Amino acid sequence: MSQKRFTPANARDRAFLLGVALRQEQGLLSIDDSLSELELLAETAGIDVAGRSSQLVRQFNPKTMIGSGKLEEILEQLALLNANVLIFDDELSPRHQREIEKQLSEDIRLLDRSALILDIFAQHARTSEGALQVELAQYEYRLPRLARQWTHLARQAGGGSARGGSGGVGLRGPGETQLEVDRREIARKITKLKGDLEQVRAHRRLHRARRRRSGLPLVALVGYTNAGKSTLINALANADVFAADKLFATLDPTTRRVQLPDGSEILLSDTVGFIQKLPTTLIAAFRATLEEVLETDLILHVADISHRNAAQQIEAVEDTLAEIDAAHIPRLLVLNKIDSVDGALPEIGHIDNYVETMAISARHRQGLDPLLSAIRRAIERQRTRLDVVIPYQAGKVYSELNDKQYIESERTSETGWELSLRLPQADAVAYRPFAVGEAESK
Repeated sequence: MSQKRFTPANARDRAFLLGVALRQEQGLLSIDDSLSELELLAETAGIDVAGRSSQLVRQFNPKTMIGSGKLEEILEQLALLNANVLIFDDELSPRHQREIEKQLSEDIRLLDRSALILDIFAQHARTSEGALQVELAQYEYRLPRLARQWTHLARQAGGGSARGGSGGVGLRGPGETQLEVDRREIARKITKLKGDLEQVRAHRRLHRARRRRSGLPLVALVGYTNAGKSTLINALANADVFAADKLFATLDPTTRRVQLPDGSEILLSDTVGFIQKLPTTLIAAFRATLEEVLETDLILHVADISHRNAAQQIEAVEDTLAEIDAAHIPRLLVLNKIDSVDGALPEIGHIDNYVETMAISARHRQGLDPLLSAIRRAIERQRTRLDVVIPYQAGKVYSELNDKQYIESERTSETGWELSLRLPQADAVAYRPFAVGEAESK
């Protein structure tokens, strides 16, 4: 067991990072690149990285994931570097966590990538909805781990709340008092949070229904964290959505009106950034937010083309879209940050999955007009034509079509307004009873 070290009061946490992978299975990123991403996550959480190591294994050790020799080596590094946090790049099972903690001194905290991401979310949730979603994800992550960790964690916790209160990284959220309660109480809390979030989902459904009635196409921005989505929505809508050069700088969805070149408008929604190995508890907890993506007419997938792992990041986002059953929605690939690329843009593949690919610099407002035109083309491709006759006594229907800007041409006749419509296929169903053939047969 490593010896106890002196850590000055108010000092930043110092972490040692460890990546472990099976020899025959590499993830989207190489083990070294994945550790570099983990380092960015640690820095985003306010942790200084003192060192890192990796190991390829034929099979994971059922008790500690890594071999006993490697664990001894890590313990020596923790003492040598005066590090007080050990962070694994993959999610540890409750058994792995329990057995590794037995080998650590009381002043060393053990985290994995999932706990680190959850902590970052806890720091950045700015609305009550975001805080609810993070708190639920934290409880569901911790429930199978708490039973044997209460004593260990209670010695370290400094209290705090899921809204970014005090306490070390990985300990924000439920806080010390919840660490002392039993499983039943935690399960009760999870049930209550799920009920609260169901109300949020119902509220969002009402908002989406109102937006649908406006007739404006819905477009969702998705992308790997720090790809520049908030900067893009600010540039397109002349808005002031919070944007920073940090991972997960924005969690809470934002919707803005954006005018297209022909004068029509769309509603553009920002979403939480994706990342590889995103905790499943987080995807489940953010279901209410991610449902925004499922009901859009078009997805703008924003990618940082200047990043060395741009292709892998695009693939990680595609995997997440498939996981939330959004892969069928038409999407446009937006290669952002071209101002940071010297020479020709790198080959990335995946192009066939998109209706179109556009290269832009959101920060310098470069390529925005062609992008807006591409959005318009993509939306138009999803619209259908419909000729209808609206009886004069159905003036409310006529006004609705006019407000939604679905009318391309019109004339009056003895039977009513004869209209040529151009509208989303999903909305066409509601007006088919007024279609020319249907109206004449009545």
